[in-house]
Amino acid sequence: MAELLLLSNPTDIRTRGDGISLDINFDSIAELRSWLDLAGLNSPDLLSAEHAGTDNDGRPYRAMNAYPTWHGWEIYAHAIEYTHGGAHLDAQTAEQLAALAVA
Repeated sequence: MAELLLLSNPTDIRTRGDGISLDINFDSIAELRSWLDLAGLNSPDLLSAEHAGTDNDGRPYRAMNAYPTWHGWEIYAHAIEYTHGGAHLDAQTAEQLAALAVA
């Protein structure tokens, strides 16, 4: 586990019910890819997939799943990125918030 934490910054690590596999979640696809590269797991035979969709609340996202074996553990790695941050603040509201933050 120390190696996992030194090579990456997962948001969640859980042991699955079978006792031989782990669920590992990352904040971004870039972080998941980085971990796969640094751990030497990003090979042509790695089972992985990327897809885009819409969440239950209507937010569009991109996601990646990867299923390497690492130090004897079967890994279920997952990352999701929301591709639209929602409504943007108008200029006046942004200025007022910035003024409030420095006050």
